[in-house]
Order: sequence, then C-alpha cells, then structure tokens
Amino acid sequence: MKLHDVQRAAVELFSARGFAATGIREIGRQVNLNSATLYHYTGSKEDLLDSIMRLALLELEQAGREAVARSQNPLDQLGHLVGAHVGITAVNPLTSRVIDHELRALTLDRRAKMLEIRDSYEEVWTQVFAHGLANGAFQVTNIKITRLAIIEMCNGVANWYNPNGDLTVLDIQKMLIDLSGRMIGVDCLWSKIDGE
Repeated sequence: MKLHDVQRAAVELFSARGFAATGIREIGRQVNLNSATLYHYTGSKEDLLDSIMRLALLELEQAGREAVARSQNPLDQLGHLVGAHVGITAVNPLTSRVIDHELRALTLDRRAKMLEIRDSYEEVWTQVFAHGLANGAFQVTNIKITRLAIIEMCNGVANWYNPNGDLTVLDIQKMLIDLSGRMIGVDCLWSKIDGE
C-alpha cells in the first residue's frame, strides 16, 4: 500500500460525494486499511485533500511553465499552454474536479497557500497574454476575462471528456487551441503552432 493508492481512493470519493460527505473510514475501506493505519499514511482528511491539491496544482504549474518555455512566440506559447492544461485535465478529470470544487473545504491558511500556487500558475497565462498583446499577436479587449474564459474552457474538459468516446485527447487539444485562438483574434491557431 502506498500513499498514491490512498490519494487515488480519496480523489474518487471526494469527486463523487464531496469532501464533507466522505468519511476517513470510507477512504480506508476503499484501500483495505483501518483508520489508524490510514492516519499513519495521511494524517487528517484535510491533510489528504491538501496533499492531493498541492501535488496537482504544482504539476499543472510546472507543465504550464514547460509549455511556455518551448517558444518565444506568444501564439505558440498560448497553444502549448492550452494543450498542456487540456491534456492534464483530460487524463486526470477526477482530480481536476476536486481542485475546482473542494478548495473551500480547506482551512483559511491552507486555502491561501493553495491560492498562491494557483495564482502563480495563472501568472504564467497573464504573462503570455501581456506578451501577445504587446507585440500585436493578440487582439483582446479584456485580458483578464479572455484568460479566465480560456482556463475555464480547459477546466471544463474534466466534466465532459470521455476517453471511450469518438474524440481523442489530441482531438480535444486541437479544437480548444483553435477556439482559444479565435478568442484572441487568430483563426486556426493549431496549424500556426511551431513543432506541431
């Protein structure tokens, strides 16, 4: 038994039932551990939620920074950023939903620390938008609203993407990159991205 197994079981339960409605014993039953042993692995239920969110947000931030570092062109950067976000969300939909819906379950101090990580990730987006606007690549009247709309569109993949459906993750990435392009005044952004 590993912490990863406990986290996966918790994500499944938190996503299905919510943090408040999920008991620590239920998580333990999911991984065949009694409560005392489970506490040895995780500490409190909030510790478990905190660790899940922290790992996922740090992964998202790192993927975002790596995506942007692939090019100096803001159009490429936006395309890579959308692709990375959609890919992570499509592959980890339950974790994405837990992050979106259970932030309020953390104590104020923990929530503030989680918001710092999220804000650091969103700053990556803000810099891409500022760069694209400064060099004329983006035609945007409101950077903040456009940025938030694109991020929400990417987050939404967790709610509707079906890995057994007709569309692959790559199909979704291409479509959402092109939709993001239209939001900044660029048609067919996918085909304009370097290295694709």
